[in-house]
Amino acid sequence: MSMFKKKRGKANPAISTASLPDIIFMLLFFFMVVTKLRDAELKLNINTPSATELTKLEKKSLVNFIFVGTPTKKYQDTYGTSPRIQLGDKFAELDEIAKFVEEHRLSLDEKQRPAVISSLKVDGETTMGIVTDVKTELRKANQLKVNYSAKPADKR
Repeated sequence: MSMFKKKRGKANPAISTASLPDIIFMLLFFFMVVTKLRDAELKLNINTPSATELTKLEKKSLVNFIFVGTPTKKYQDTYGTSPRIQLGDKFAELDEIAKFVEEHRLSLDEKQRPAVISSLKVDGETTMGIVTDVKTELRKANQLKVNYSAKPADKR
């Protein structure tokens, strides 16, 4: 008499893949909801200068970007070819900078407000006159943390 019987011909059942499309669509929907796309359409030609000593900003949510450059071809008929300021998604004047900075501060938590940084993305061909005017307006708005955006220089 044998104590153990061999089971032949019985294989494990196949794993059901019927729920895989549901899982894939749930993941796709999740990433579509969570992903934040670019806030503003860039309406200016910006070719930032290159630099060698760069540091990366840690918290992008604390940074508000101010763009300075010449309008793209699409907007040159309306705004001309002289350097302009872009705040968020629209062209702006110097007196609108303080309001823009304050709106950004109010959108943040009270503890984070002192750490707000204004980042100037300025075209390399833009004159310093408009940049100085922007910095003066930032000082008037009590926004003293300012940095300049640049691209890494070629190491040779």
